[in-house]
Amino acid sequence: MTEMESWLETIEPELRVMTRLFGLPESVWDPPARFVPAAEEEDGCYRITFSDSGRTASRTVPVPPAEEEPRIQELHRKRAVRRLCKQTLYDLCKQLTGIHPPWGSMTGVRPTHLMLEALAEGLTPEEAVARLVRDFDVAPEKAELLAETAARQQLLPPPGDRFMDVYIGIPFCTTRCTYCSFSSGELGDGRLVAPYMDALGKEMAACADLMRSCGRELRALYVGGGTPTALPQKDFEQLLDWIRRFFPGAREYTVEAGRPDTITRQKLRAIREAGIGRISINPQTMNDRTLQVIGRAHTAEQVREAYALAREEDIPHINMDVIAGLPGEQAEDFARTMDEAVLLHPESLTVHTLAIKRSSRMSLENAPLPDGEMVSAMVRIGLETARKLGMSPYYLYRQKYMAGNLENIGYAIPGHDCLYNVDIMEETSHILAMGAGGISKRIWPEEGHITRAPNVSNIHEYIARTDEMIQRKRDLFEPEAGIY
Repeated sequence: MTEMESWLETIEPELRVMTRLFGLPESVWDPPARFVPAAEEEDGCYRITFSDSGRTASRTVPVPPAEEEPRIQELHRKRAVRRLCKQTLYDLCKQLTGIHPPWGSMTGVRPTHLMLEALAEGLTPEEAVARLVRDFDVAPEKAELLAETAARQQLLPPPGDRFMDVYIGIPFCTTRCTYCSFSSGELGDGRLVAPYMDALGKEMAACADLMRSCGRELRALYVGGGTPTALPQKDFEQLLDWIRRFFPGAREYTVEAGRPDTITRQKLRAIREAGIGRISINPQTMNDRTLQVIGRAHTAEQVREAYALAREEDIPHINMDVIAGLPGEQAEDFARTMDEAVLLHPESLTVHTLAIKRSSRMSLENAPLPDGEMVSAMVRIGLETARKLGMSPYYLYRQKYMAGNLENIGYAIPGHDCLYNVDIMEETSHILAMGAGGISKRIWPEEGHITRAPNVSNIHEYIARTDEMIQRKRDLFEPEAGIY
């Protein structure tokens, strides 16, 4: 077996994602699989060929140059072969079906990487757009959206190896949404809150010590979930006190307050007094019928009341999340939500495209994805609304099993980009994550890869194994502690 062939042995899951873009059934991968790459290396190039039903697609790419470090060389060459393989299969599937996905052959969750990579090579934005259209068959309007997003990101304070972001997870909600796949549970009678908070406080104290021993600076802190504001007032204030004590000096603090039915004046006042500048109040839709269908125990009127309350308490930055493609909604329903967004005037707006995750109730019930053209129209309405609000895109990412093969995109008015959102999506900053389901990440910029230390998702397991979760992060970050 050649080196190329050994690299391709594990690529089938990625190729399955590619055929799924074109609506091909999973049965095409039943033995004997229809799509098997023929690989060869000659004249300093890698070549991949796919054939099916009398159609053939073939591509070549130069072999990446030799590196001093053999491991880095193998990493770069393996990546080149995998990308080549996926693009070649894309060419064949497009021939077979006549379908043109809006993001072309891009199946990764972070398409901005390729735009930033092109700009770093010295290409102009126009040249970078042309490359993505030519090499990846990206629709021109999507490539231009990437260029605008990248330009906005380049204005932000640059990340770096000396910085670290902090994530704190609160895995409790009042109810569970049908599309949700996060590691969270319903608050219920609240009996798990006290032991969870004890475990979390212990982990936060240990991680503050770890950050100091590594010599890294706090860049952004994000409290997510779940719904952090679902905590009782006393526990919520305790969480904010720990944040002030253990993680002072961040450039940005965000607390998710996603469910309006969990927001009170007392919690908003505690947020402001703790120096938290950004919150998210996330209706997902402003249509009461849809809210009931997706399992959210609140109304659109409660969203309006929560926004008014947050304004009265002088919260400087409110983000709104909405979802295009929710069950039963048509374009006019989404347009109604966007009309409400204009009236509420958040400082930032994130337009998600519905993605059905495997662990969500929608997946378990085999709910179908909505029509791609309709959802595409919704996403366009979201863009038009953001423009009306004076916002431009600042981060963008994609997910598997996403309606219309579209994207999630965050918009913000000038000066209100969320550093944490950019860092986590572009993978440019180390992440120190606490709480059930949190995933810590160490970035190796020169090598182009990431190592991870996940916390267990189950709340009971997290409480029982907190010391182990702390040790995982020490193992991730401490081998070179003190040299930064």
